[in-house]
Amino acid sequence: MKIFFDLLPVVLFFGTYRYGNSNPDWATSFANEWLGFIVAGGVVDAKVAPTLLATIVIVIATFIQVAVLKLSGKKVDKMLWFTFGMVTVLGAATVYFQNETFIKWKPTVLYWLTSVGLLFSDIVRKKNGFKIMLGDQLKLPEAIWQRVNYGAALFFLALGVANLWVAFNFDTSTWVNFKLASLGVTFAFMVLGGIYMFKHDETEAVSE
Repeated sequence: MKIFFDLLPVVLFFGTYRYGNSNPDWATSFANEWLGFIVAGGVVDAKVAPTLLATIVIVIATFIQVAVLKLSGKKVDKMLWFTFGMVTVLGAATVYFQNETFIKWKPTVLYWLTSVGLLFSDIVRKKNGFKIMLGDQLKLPEAIWQRVNYGAALFFLALGVANLWVAFNFDTSTWVNFKLASLGVTFAFMVLGGIYMFKHDETEAVSE
C-alpha cells in the first residue's frame, strides 16, 4: 500500500500525459481553458499541452500526499518535503514558460541529491544511511554496508545521467516512458540489493 502511495504521482503523471498525447485536441482545449491565464502569452502551445496537464497533475498529487500524511498525524519525511518543493517550483516554471526542460530535470536533480546525500553521510558524517535505516533488522559487516551505500550512490548517479540523456536526445513521449520504466529499474535494484544484504546477514550467527 505504501509503495502505491509513494508512486501514485508518477503513475498519474504518466496516465495524464498518455491520455493527453492520444487526444491532442482535447488536451489543447482543456489546457487553454484551465491554464491559459497562467502561461506566458496566455495561449497554450498544442505541442506541450499534454506535458503541462501532466505536470499540474503531479504537483496536485504530491500536495495531496503531504496533506494526507499531515491530516492523519503521520510524519512527512524530508525527501517528500523536498520532492514537493522541487516539483512545485519546476512544475510552475514548466507551465508558465511552456518549457518541458524544467520538469525533465526534476528526476535527475532528485537522483543526484540522493547520491550526494548517501556519499556525504558516509564520508563526511561517518554515518552509513543504509545501516541507520536497516541496522536493527540486519547485522552486516561494515564492508558490506559500505558496498551497498556506494553501490546505491553510483546507481542514482547513473540514473540521473540516463534521464538527461533520454530527455534531451529523444522526444517527450520516449522520456515519459523512460520515467516510468526507471521506477521498475529502481525497484529491481532494491530487490537485488536486498538479496545481497540478506546473503551476508549475520543475525542468526550472532544469536547462536
